[in-house]
Amino acid sequence: MRTYEDSARSDGFSIIAGLDEAGRGPLAGPVVAAAVVFPDDYTNDRITDSKKLSAKKRASLYDDIYRDALTVGIGIVDAVEIDRINILQASLLAMAMAVENLFPQPDFLLIDGTFTIPRPVGQRPIVKGDSASISIAAASIVAKVSRDNMMERYHLDYPEFGFSQHKGYPTKAHRNAIFQYGPTLIHRASFTVRP
Repeated sequence: MRTYEDSARSDGFSIIAGLDEAGRGPLAGPVVAAAVVFPDDYTNDRITDSKKLSAKKRASLYDDIYRDALTVGIGIVDAVEIDRINILQASLLAMAMAVENLFPQPDFLLIDGTFTIPRPVGQRPIVKGDSASISIAAASIVAKVSRDNMMERYHLDYPEFGFSQHKGYPTKAHRNAIFQYGPTLIHRASFTVRP
């Protein structure tokens, strides 16, 4: 899980951030990105792709990451902006925002996926990076837990939608609630809802 970080360091980079996002697929809520920079040679065998972890394990690792990382940044793009610029551009914007919120600033980025972001630093996109890089995996955990916490909070505003259960993803119960109650202010108007 440190191969990409070690490779970047051997190329002369010193502050290496992993980036990932959560929330591209939901019908409601923001897309949230995280960027994480660990100390050199940091290891934690429990850190892996957030999708492979239970909510309880993600929450525990979230605390570990904030305790152990040199810096963590978060970027959030809401449903209105997602509708305005599309979900891909919103995801890349959230990642750029997450990097802007790091201190110190990184000189190299490891990014989950196939795209780079509009930042003037070295970058390497990695397909399935959250399973290959400890920094990206940590970012996936922070992004997922941060977004889930936001959706838990939205559940208090819109309890009839069940956001605490599905976190805005297009489950049958969520789609039925949209047809029954109509969309909320956090729903993405540009996303198609099918029965």
